[in-house]
Amino acid sequence: MNTLERQMYEDRTVRDAALELVKADIAHVRQDISAQGVGSRLADRFSEGAVDVFEEAVEVADDNRGVFATLVAAVFIWFARNPIMSLFDDTEENGGDEEFHDLEPERDET
Repeated sequence: MNTLERQMYEDRTVRDAALELVKADIAHVRQDISAQGVGSRLADRFSEGAVDVFEEAVEVADDNRGVFATLVAAVFIWFARNPIMSLFDDTEENGGDEEFHDLEPERDET
């Protein structure tokens, strides 16, 4: 057997071994996917990511309590803005928007 034939035989052996590894990997992936579907796999990844984000947020909030308290107060005020503004709004006491009608310019009907 000359050098080229021996090299071809070795290359073919390596190729066949690599092909068997690829086939085994594909079989393993198919078995893994059949055991747990793609949807549940995505849900697991999203839930793990959400847990990581929540843990990071808790850690940052612990480190910056003043900033966190200010943020919570700002969010509370934002959601309560309409009731708070109605405390300072006196148009309901005067019967609606009557005081604003005096400020509108009169129109000429000609």
